[in-house]
Amino acid sequence: MKRFLLSLVLVFLTINTLFAQRDTEHWIAPYYDSYGGYVNMLYLSTDSITPFDVTVYNNNAVVTTVTISKGNPQTYKLNNSQISTGTASEAFVVGTKGLYLKATKPFYCSLRLAQDIHGEIITSKGRAGIGKTFFVAASPNKNLTSIHNFTAGVLATEDNTTVTVSWNTPPVTNPVTPPVSFINGSPTGNTHTFTLQKGQSFILAGSGAQEGNREGFIGAKVVADKPVTLTNGSCNANFSFINFATGSDPVLDQSVPVDKLGNTFAMVKTRSTVPSLNMEGGLIIATEDNTEVYINGATTPIATLNAGKFYRIDETNYATQTTPGGTHSNMFISTTKNVYLYQFIGVGASDATNGFNYIPPLNCFLPRKIDEVGKINEMPLGSGGASITKSDLVVKLNILTEAGATVLVNNNPPLPSEGPFPLTGNTNWVTYGIPSVTGNITITSTKAVTAGINGGYSSAGYGGYFAGFSSIPFISKKTGECVPGIVLELDDGYETYQWFRNGTAVAGATANTYTPTQSGNYTVKITMGTCPPVTTPIYKVQTCLKLTTQAINACSAKVITPAFTSSTQSPVTSTLQILTPPTKGTAVINPNGTITYTPNPGYLGPDTIVYKFCGDNAEFTDCEQITLNLTVVPFIVKDATITACWYDVAPYAYFDLTKAKVSDYDPVTKKYYRTLADLNAGINEITTPDNFPSTGGTVYVKITTAEGCTANAKITLVPIPIKKSPVLIDQYICMDARTDLDAGPGYDSYQWSTGATTSGIRNVGVGEYSVILGKNGCFLTQIVKVKKADDPVIQSIEINNNNATVTATGGKPPYKYAVDGTANWQDSNTFTGLTRGQHTFYIKDAYNCTPVAVEITVPNLLNAITPNGDNINDFIDYSELAYKENLTFSIYDRYGNTIFTGNKFNNFKWDGKHFDKKIVTGTYWYHITWNESNKNKTPIKYTGWILVKNRE
Repeated sequence: MKRFLLSLVLVFLTINTLFAQRDTEHWIAPYYDSYGGYVNMLYLSTDSITPFDVTVYNNNAVVTTVTISKGNPQTYKLNNSQISTGTASEAFVVGTKGLYLKATKPFYCSLRLAQDIHGEIITSKGRAGIGKTFFVAASPNKNLTSIHNFTAGVLATEDNTTVTVSWNTPPVTNPVTPPVSFINGSPTGNTHTFTLQKGQSFILAGSGAQEGNREGFIGAKVVADKPVTLTNGSCNANFSFINFATGSDPVLDQSVPVDKLGNTFAMVKTRSTVPSLNMEGGLIIATEDNTEVYINGATTPIATLNAGKFYRIDETNYATQTTPGGTHSNMFISTTKNVYLYQFIGVGASDATNGFNYIPPLNCFLPRKIDEVGKINEMPLGSGGASITKSDLVVKLNILTEAGATVLVNNNPPLPSEGPFPLTGNTNWVTYGIPSVTGNITITSTKAVTAGINGGYSSAGYGGYFAGFSSIPFISKKTGECVPGIVLELDDGYETYQWFRNGTAVAGATANTYTPTQSGNYTVKITMGTCPPVTTPIYKVQTCLKLTTQAINACSAKVITPAFTSSTQSPVTSTLQILTPPTKGTAVINPNGTITYTPNPGYLGPDTIVYKFCGDNAEFTDCEQITLNLTVVPFIVKDATITACWYDVAPYAYFDLTKAKVSDYDPVTKKYYRTLADLNAGINEITTPDNFPSTGGTVYVKITTAEGCTANAKITLVPIPIKKSPVLIDQYICMDARTDLDAGPGYDSYQWSTGATTSGIRNVGVGEYSVILGKNGCFLTQIVKVKKADDPVIQSIEINNNNATVTATGGKPPYKYAVDGTANWQDSNTFTGLTRGQHTFYIKDAYNCTPVAVEITVPNLLNAITPNGDNINDFIDYSELAYKENLTFSIYDRYGNTIFTGNKFNNFKWDGKHFDKKIVTGTYWYHITWNESNKNKTPIKYTGWILVKNRE
């Protein structure tokens, strides 16, 4: 390569994948540098308009913080010791090289390394780049030189990560192919296992001067029990057709785990201009046995590979596509099983411009936009390693998208000469080639899209793909770390989303972001176009460490039982830790998972313990850290007096002994006894202290703290009698009358059902009333009724000739009587001198309510008849009274014998005969009765005598 510098010949070299997966976390493993002199620089960009910080870590320590936003990509120059080594003693050992980047919003990250005549870019795939199983890719070098190598750097993301690397045994050849050899390592056999903590790394590297290392480590398998990231390739290398070529360039990229691979790919030819050098094409590495490889839709495989074996695709396999807009070369690759595909790149006519791009598989779940790829045409080649743009830079943009898509680059459609071009062997996809782009790039498509670049300037070049490093979309963390606070997201270009927790759909969670409210295994089922629905890999969400502050009192040694404040898990004894011991006593973890706190002798006052414990769910472990503020206090008890209301209807007052304030210490246990002797003997405990019947006196209580402190106290019981008002009694009034109610004096408060708060209420009518009487804090409810006075009833009226006697009952005597009007009332119930005809009798009782009236008829009573047939006084006729209810008419002789009974058959008429014979002349007696048609059916009775004179 020095000869190129001396002659100032234009040299192009290609640099691998420029930009990577957009994510909130990125990891970059270290690489082994056999050439030296590189400047290593991070390039960071995002689509977020809101600025945010990206924190860079090495070996779990903060290196720097960089603020980025859309349109404002940033760089950071690294110390080479943080990411690479050319020192043999730092290979094949556990080290601390490697980077971890973290932010609250997703961003793109790449590592660019350059020096005067060489350069490379390693792109981080974010979470898509970490996993547990990988196959190593490196350059199939054509010559032996110590500036060539293979390198595979592994970086752990979690503590106690065990990694096993195995590589192929060399085939039996003549001459014999030597085995792989390592810089600073001599493992036995073809495997090696090592353990890493989070942030630690391990570099496996082999010198290109050894024949067994030219191709022997390609296809090596890396298996970890926890997620790791892998940087693989060669630094430097040469894969051209020229044997013993002296040109070289770094060929590096970040790998992806096997669970992110696919089996259909497209490549667009880059910028090599000499096909005979074979600087273009690709490298396929199989992950399973019997993997068939097909090119451009051929029906016959170009190769069949077993796991860990590789195939070099030659440049001649590119297909030329000609459209009215122009000419373009691309290639369609398909395999029967998932594989790695790395695209080889060359620039110009040089064999030294080697490039190495991991190619993402085609699938309709690729993103719909790539936003934003920053500083496309910059490299750390300025003074002091500054990032600069060369004036002769030419960068080509290659786009792969589904057929029929509308594509925009920085909001402008490509020219017809730039595409779309068909893809031989696959009509579902098309490609674009835009010959010159600069600055910051945003690519959008109405369908799945990925894109890459290749290009160069006088002594360096670069290229690579921007997105799609997982064949299945995966969940990334938008913000936060754990519940509460973590927000998960997927790209927002898919058609539908349904989030799941532990396999169960989360109701209403159908957006591209979701905020978990509890720990669990989260997945998302998404759909896009004609693709069958796909479910993302599991994203484990843990609960944050819960920080709790509690306060308790202690009177002596106190046992503290750790318990979760919100989690349903049970604390595990082995996880219990005292983070901050007390300063005024001691705290000891007991075998049963409790903590015993013992204050220093004689100390009273505050003290603090901070302890932490975790739960029993192995997969989603809840942990809580409690700051316990203790107050060491003396245990003091005091006698107390309590009161209870004693109602006049009960033989006792009922006391709640538990309300007696005998101690401020908490928690305590209390036992109650009727006598001090019972307390001391521990017998006859009061079993219902909250409802203890008593007429007054004293009881005793024994108080015991959780720490075992005990003391006794006396409780005095004071009953408060309260009785119903003796003067508040039921009253009777007329229906339309009003009255007053009064409970009388002697109470502290009154609350009537009418709302009144005085002792009495005035002018109330018939109804039921209540009053709450209060005295000395006791209250009782007394009900009083104002009733309608019963009306008196005219029980009967007896009429004797022109006299009437009214008999009354009911109501409240004495009664008043009146007839034919209510102007003249009399005390007597007898009326004399009544005329024949209708009369109304009135009565009222002592309540003086509306009078009760009964209207009766005083009939025309005859005192003599002469039944001789002269039609003068021949009959007694009461047929006009026949309409009266229950009318009776009877005639008696002086001995009481019935002579005649009137009825409807004789029409209540008597002709002075008995059994149709005339009776003897004489005086006879009669009575007439009926019921008036009022509601009380008042009985009326007329009595008198009649003279019967029979004439012959």
